[in-house]
Amino acid sequence: MLRKPYDEKTRDISGVFFKKLVSKIPDLIFQLSLSPNGELSSPFFNKAVIKYFELSKSELRNFDLSQRIIESDFLSLIESLQNVSESTSVWTHEFRAFLPTKGLRWFKAVANVEIDEFKFTSLFGRLSDVTEEKQREIELKISEERFQFAMEASSNGVWDIDVTADRVFYSAQSMKILEFDEQDSIDYQSKWDDRIHPDDLAEYQYQFKLHLDGRTPFYENAKRMLTKSGNYKWILSRGKIIKRDSLGNALRIIGTDIDITHQKVEEKKLVQSLQIIGEQNSRLLNFAHIVSHNLNSHTGNFKMLLDLIDDEKDEETKNEVLGYLRTSSNALNQTIEHLKELVDINTRVLHKKENLNLDLYIKKVLEILSSDICKNKVKIFNKVSKECYIEFNPSYLESILLNFTTNAIKYSHPDRTPEINYSQYYEGDKIVLEIGDNGLGIDLERHGDKIFGMYKTFHKNENARGIGLFITKNQIESMGGRVTVESLTDKGTTFKIYFNNEV
Repeated sequence: MLRKPYDEKTRDISGVFFKKLVSKIPDLIFQLSLSPNGELSSPFFNKAVIKYFELSKSELRNFDLSQRIIESDFLSLIESLQNVSESTSVWTHEFRAFLPTKGLRWFKAVANVEIDEFKFTSLFGRLSDVTEEKQREIELKISEERFQFAMEASSNGVWDIDVTADRVFYSAQSMKILEFDEQDSIDYQSKWDDRIHPDDLAEYQYQFKLHLDGRTPFYENAKRMLTKSGNYKWILSRGKIIKRDSLGNALRIIGTDIDITHQKVEEKKLVQSLQIIGEQNSRLLNFAHIVSHNLNSHTGNFKMLLDLIDDEKDEETKNEVLGYLRTSSNALNQTIEHLKELVDINTRVLHKKENLNLDLYIKKVLEILSSDICKNKVKIFNKVSKECYIEFNPSYLESILLNFTTNAIKYSHPDRTPEINYSQYYEGDKIVLEIGDNGLGIDLERHGDKIFGMYKTFHKNENARGIGLFITKNQIESMGGRVTVESLTDKGTTFKIYFNNEV
């Protein structure tokens, strides 16, 4: 079939067809024209303009975009059109319009651009109602801003692991917990895991794998982590898999980090306090048994002596018995004094501590005992640092140093010049004071479990009461410290005092 030549009739038919086609399109089709002097005109809108802008017939005849578009957005629209250049092929712009029924709506225009030789700009395009899309976008932005504010306001850090890529996001707060700056890069999980304390790594990996394998509903683990400054902090991490593949393998895990260092320190103090209380209760119970036995002995003596006085007729004998009664009374008084001193130590969990210079207190005690030191020709070797400070009760420290030093003098070996050595060093976070002598020593195989017992003596010394080491041990332990002893018969004895330097 031969095609008829294109003539005026064919052109008219094509125009009618085009108008019908455009009128049926649900989107708003438009033509805008901007003159070189900035005047905007709208040569063409399809019928959809009535629905889009809620126009009446009278409004349609003289429709002007400025009638519906919000003023600030209309000015922005004009500015956008003025910025169109010959290199612009596609123009897009969003604006708001206020409609009589629907109220505020968002529209997006997309158009092809043509600029003629007279600098008239024509745009042929389509207008879409994007209100719902914009609302979702605004809600998402608000949600993101709220989430960002929550993260910044919270002390919790947030992390997000992409398991497949082995990449991880740590929030600014997570980085801050470990004293890192925002520009510091920790984008692989292995970089974070490398900062876990070696003693805590295995448990962390075990707990994490339990959740990866689906054996726990969420992951939770407390561990020590190395900060940028080189110190360790306790970090509590919680997380949950939020995405798995078809085989159940984890694809994405999100969670939080919390700095619980302060809580751990307080827990440690509480455990130590409970331990001290338990030890004190045990010591008090033991002490109660000892005192009960000794008081019974004293009261038995009193009864026996009073019975003798009642039965005795001879005055001289009565006076002699009264002398024994006086001796028993003095012994009872001494026992009661010991009871009072030990009750004072053991019934208080917390004692006043001060920052004390250990070297100065040793010198003070040596000055107090200077006459005994001189009389017994004792050689003193003090290697304690002049800069060593401990947190301790002043009266207790003086009493402890006096007791150990006095014992070293009292139980010196008769065949050699007495020597007392003081030295100090660190063992972990503890300051250790050693007080050693070259005296008689103690057979620890026979007496090791009794050395700090009450009324226990190990040498035939008339001044030995067996109460000093018992009181000293109680004083040290009441301050959160401990004491140990090393000794060899005829070689000497060394006491080690471990000071707890926490306030």
